[in-house]
This record gives sequence, C-alpha cells and structure tokens, in this order.
Amino acid sequence: MRGLLAFVISVCCLGAQDTLKRAQELYDKTDYKASLTLLASDHSPNADLLIGQNYFMLGDYKKSAEWFQRAFALDPKNSDYALWLGRAFGRRAETSNPLTAPMQASRARQYFEQAVALDPTNEEALNDLFDFYLEAPGFLGGGFDKAQALAKRIAERNAAEGHFAQAQLADKRRQFDTAEDQLRWAMELAPHQVGRVLDLAKYLAKRGRYQESEAAFDQAERLEPSSPKVYFARARVYIEQRRNLDKAKSLLKKYLQSDLTPDDPPREQAEKLLRQVAGS
Repeated sequence: MRGLLAFVISVCCLGAQDTLKRAQELYDKTDYKASLTLLASDHSPNADLLIGQNYFMLGDYKKSAEWFQRAFALDPKNSDYALWLGRAFGRRAETSNPLTAPMQASRARQYFEQAVALDPTNEEALNDLFDFYLEAPGFLGGGFDKAQALAKRIAERNAAEGHFAQAQLADKRRQFDTAEDQLRWAMELAPHQVGRVLDLAKYLAKRGRYQESEAAFDQAERLEPSSPKVYFARARVYIEQRRNLDKAKSLLKKYLQSDLTPDDPPREQAEKLLRQVAGS
C-alpha cells in the first residue's frame, strides 16, 4: 500500500513539473493567456510566480501582486520574488489614481530594496532599484545621491551597465556630453550587445543628431539582423520625432510578425504605435 501511494505521489509530481515546464514555454513565447489556462490546477510556489508573471505581462498588476505575495510568503528569502513584487507595485503606482499612487510607489521601493538586501548580486534588482531612485522624488525615497551610490555597485558587477547608469544620471543632470561619453564607453565594453548600440542610437536621436543616430541604428541591424528590438526601437524614435513614418510603419509590421519574448516590448505597444502612425 505504501509503495502504491509513493508511486501515485511521484506520478503527480512529475505531472506538475511537466505542466509547469509547458506553461513556462508558453510564457516565453508571450502566450500568457494559454500559460495561465495550463497553470489553473498547479498550486506550487513556482507556479505562483509564473502565474503572477503572466498577469503582469497582461497588465493586471493588482492580480499579479497577489500571486507574487503568495510566492514570497512561502519563500521570504527569495530575491526574485521580492523583485517581481516591486515591479508589480511600481506598475500599480504608474496606473493608479493620484491618491493611492504614492503608497504603491513606496511599497515598490521597499520590495526593490528588499530584493537587493536578500541578494546583493541580483543585477536585475540593482537596476530596478536604481531606476526607482533616479525617477522617484525625494518624498517617495528617490534621489540622485542614492542613484549615484547604487550606480557604483552596479559597475562593480557589470562595468558596461555601470556606464549606462552613469549616463542616465548625467542626462538627468543635463550633462549631455557626459551622458553620451558614458553610453559610448558602455558600448565599447560590450561591443556585441545590440542593446548598448540601441541606447546610443536613441540618445543621439533625442539630441537631434539624426545622421549619427541612423548610423548607430544601422550598426545595430548589422549586429542582429531581423532583431525585433531594433525594429521597435527605431520605429518608436521615428514616431516620437515625426519623421520617416512610412519606414516606422514597415518596421512595426515586421515587429508584430516576429517571434517575441517577455523581454521585448508588448505587442500591444507596437499595435498602439502602428495605429498612431496610421492616423497621422
């Protein structure tokens, strides 16, 4: 009898693992609704995290926070769970009314700080906390001094990312030449990372240096031909600056036909931009 019970338990565990694996694959392909459907009967902590991530990607930040909290309650030393909680409350702050936004933002900061405290090597947590310090006003716990200190910690783990953080700080301080220098140093340290080239291309466009920006975008395309990230970044710059709109439309259509991942901008953003350029 005991042997039969052990066998049944092992089969159930294997079934749950297989379900979680298939749900993760659907998530990685940005099929968030299908992933949620598959996870409906799986209640392990790992499933709680993935369910929360699916809701987050679908824009339901309240429900995503609830699932992240369930996961974190079961594993309160997990830095990634705290990080996702910070992200969920950060999005809730961005999308809620002015009365509740400060409370949501404060909770986001607390979870980001907790994520870093739980794992000081968690680079995503360091970057997200840096972004909060850089963008949030002092009364919510933000500030350039805090961001500066964290940028140094980021540089200790990843020199190129450290230069990118310094570039963001310099831009906020209107030190535009310094910001550009920092972006170029980041690109030199990671010459094969298309994101570093895109950072420079977008910044040059922002400064009105279109010819140099175009050269950087071309460089990014050579690094990663048919890259969805390049399509989207270039199209967004064109639309924001009201130029090359026909090319922007073509790039967005290519983007929407691409195989995307959760790290890429959501399809909804590309569709919104496409409607915007179509109506112009």
